[in-house]
Amino acid sequence: MEVLENLTYEDLNVGDSATYSRTLTEEELILFAAVSGDVNPLHLDSEFASQTIFKERIAHGMWSGALISAALATVMPGPGTIYLEQTLKFRSPVKLQDVLLVRLTVKEKLPKGRVVFDCLVTNQAGEVVVEGESKVIAPNAKLVLERPTLPKIIIGGGDDD
Repeated sequence: MEVLENLTYEDLNVGDSATYSRTLTEEELILFAAVSGDVNPLHLDSEFASQTIFKERIAHGMWSGALISAALATVMPGPGTIYLEQTLKFRSPVKLQDVLLVRLTVKEKLPKGRVVFDCLVTNQAGEVVVEGESKVIAPNAKLVLERPTLPKIIIGGGDDD
């Protein structure tokens, strides 16, 4: 059994950091497009994307933002975290099969359980793809939970199926 364990506001100190990693697969790209409704051909159409400055399909920028959210919700502070604010600067494109590493670092502890995190997302080559800041309300009670098992999702051929 895999567990999720949080860090409470009291557990967190300025300078503490944690990481979360994920690979952008074809399936992840398609699922993100389906869930978000963002069907920009830059993400989905190889021929279209080949004519852009990137020369190939790239991830939705907010896929990286979603990884930051996942890191906050599952790693640090973890379960019970309430997301309040996010600023993002997109520095480099994320391409299929890129392995992204999210690094969260406690920047500041504020009153009422609020915590500001520096967020840095790099690819497998160490290039910064996204940087920014997040503000959350950290949990005030310790939680250790069984990690939910998500269903397997099979991608079909679209509306015609």
